[in-house]
Amino acid sequence: MDLSTTTPFHLGNPLLEAWNAPHGLPPFAATRPEHFAPAFEVALAEQLAEIEVIANASEPPSFDNTVAAFDRSGRRLGGIERMFSNLTASATSPALQAVEREMAPRLAAHESAIAMHAGLFGRIDALYARRGELGLSAEALRLLERFHLDFVRAGARLAPAAQRRYAQLMQRLADLTTRFAQNVLADESEYGLVLRDEADLAGLPEFVRASARQAAAERGLTDAAGVGVITLSRSHIVPFLTFSQRRDLREQAYTAWTTRGEHDGPNDNRAVAGEILALRLEQAQAHGHASYADHALADTMAGRQAAVADLLTRVWGPAKARAAQERAALESLVAARGEPIELQAWDWRYYTEKLRQQRFDLDEATVKPFFPLDAMVAAVFDCAQRLFGLRFIAQPQIAAYHPDVRVYEVRSGDDALIGVFLHDNFARAGKRSGAWMSAYRSQSRNADAAGSRVLPIIVNNNNFAKGAPGEPTLLSFDDARTLFHEFGHGLHGLLSNVRFERLAGTSVLRDFVELPSQLFERWLSEPEVLKRHARHFRTGEAIPDALVDKLRAASRFNQGYETVRYTASALVDMAVHAQTTADGLDIGAFEASELQRIGMPAGIGMNHRLAHFQHLFAGSSYAAGYYVYLWAEVLDADGFDAFVEAGDPFDAGVAQRLHRFIYASGNSLEPGAAYLAFRGRAATVDAMLRERGLVDEAA
Repeated sequence: MDLSTTTPFHLGNPLLEAWNAPHGLPPFAATRPEHFAPAFEVALAEQLAEIEVIANASEPPSFDNTVAAFDRSGRRLGGIERMFSNLTASATSPALQAVEREMAPRLAAHESAIAMHAGLFGRIDALYARRGELGLSAEALRLLERFHLDFVRAGARLAPAAQRRYAQLMQRLADLTTRFAQNVLADESEYGLVLRDEADLAGLPEFVRASARQAAAERGLTDAAGVGVITLSRSHIVPFLTFSQRRDLREQAYTAWTTRGEHDGPNDNRAVAGEILALRLEQAQAHGHASYADHALADTMAGRQAAVADLLTRVWGPAKARAAQERAALESLVAARGEPIELQAWDWRYYTEKLRQQRFDLDEATVKPFFPLDAMVAAVFDCAQRLFGLRFIAQPQIAAYHPDVRVYEVRSGDDALIGVFLHDNFARAGKRSGAWMSAYRSQSRNADAAGSRVLPIIVNNNNFAKGAPGEPTLLSFDDARTLFHEFGHGLHGLLSNVRFERLAGTSVLRDFVELPSQLFERWLSEPEVLKRHARHFRTGEAIPDALVDKLRAASRFNQGYETVRYTASALVDMAVHAQTTADGLDIGAFEASELQRIGMPAGIGMNHRLAHFQHLFAGSSYAAGYYVYLWAEVLDADGFDAFVEAGDPFDAGVAQRLHRFIYASGNSLEPGAAYLAFRGRAATVDAMLRERGLVDEAA
């Protein structure tokens, strides 16, 4: 008999029993959506009881009985919450989404209850006031300072009435950000451009047709031979816009892609985003800030809006100038082809590909056979081994939450187990778009008072279009870069070597978090990596030197377009969060007005429009923070030069410093100090501008 269906859930709930899967992985197979809510209730109560013990201890506050103890609290809740949030992103269902809507405000209320617990904060505040007298290690002092700031930024110092309102505000924000993400996923899941005949498929190379056939099969559309579906996954939509000769279908697909969350009906995000912005402004003003951007940036490397504006402005002008040159070249190509059209956003990728073929004798159909997914996975593992001594050992006998997911033990050079890595690479229904890294468990050495070691469980999610049965999944060069990028985040979680969970892995300031990922991308372009791993999936032939030279020659091609798309999104993000009033804000009208104000070039478009900008509105991590990719690019452009100067992309000494100060230190070091310890000096923006081709080499 299945007790979970006939008795109270806590009597037969796998989430509340010992997690006995290998390496403490969650009980994926035994868990059903209805297990989560009752498990959360038990775990929430458990942590609150732990907090009461800490806050009401008879002994005076000390680092160990207050700060370290608080870092240990809520471990059961943390495991359940990480499992749940990962599943709702990677393998969701209507039942899970219902639980998500129910629990989002409940979890936010719990966080507020802890942050505003007068007894707990009183003990932390007392220790913070005399932190210089405590004789703490550098990491312990960092933890105390971070916890104190966490509490203050969560409302611990507000008056009681203000605290009650603040808690209500955070619960409502949790509800709204959950709804925003679910609306985007619904729009993505419901759309499919069906390609029924050769006319619909005109211009599409075989790899695009194969992925479209696979998507059709997954959706049950097998009524006609050769039928294909283009979904709103980036790995589908971008190749379609790049190769389809059907301008009318390109327009349909592009419009669907760029208007996600912007339709009348149940999935409309416009009012949702507007309310989020209004509540964030109220949140910021409760802390004495004029805008949410000021509040968000107060705990970043940038620190203030002016520093972000300076960086984005230095890029925006040159990017627009380069994009204007690129547009002129495309218009000349269109005229030479005798096609009387005005270049639109759904045309840019199509004609850019034609121009790239013309200028560099290079096209995606030639490149992709050298980048099968399995070979690129082997490449990231090999680079991790050569840099950091890691081995990734497949564990096919360990099942995860979906058959697509591969599980690996991660071992160091001396064969010590340092973590578990899950690789989830394919787009599918029920998985949100994009690419991201997350954790099922963070590294620490503070699981108990004895300092027991906790190994990380890290997952990388990508959304590559799966190859047809029996055929490999072929990646574009940009796809391969995404694979390397997310793996860099994964290494940041796996290599973490700190005592306290609050400081572990990617729990760093948000304009530092993209440095490990963007830096790792650079090994993909190294000739020796390409020659070793980029091999034709049929013949095994190594990528020819001539093709490598073409890829390198074309690396700056179309960078005006790409930089404009990114920078426009970052500028609009900062502008909408810099508002000092949010009454009746229409995000569509605001976006259009702001793009006009900054002189957005025609026919390009943004990386993300506000109505589906999940970085901003599916959570707060990147709100007033989309600039961080460019901020990190300044650091990684300078950082990789350390290997260039050493004359070896795998130089052992540089790699050791990179490991120690960037990948392993988590938030135990202030990020500026961590970078200086690695590089020996501060970075400048010039190297990044040159690499993007936005300034002359001599500049």
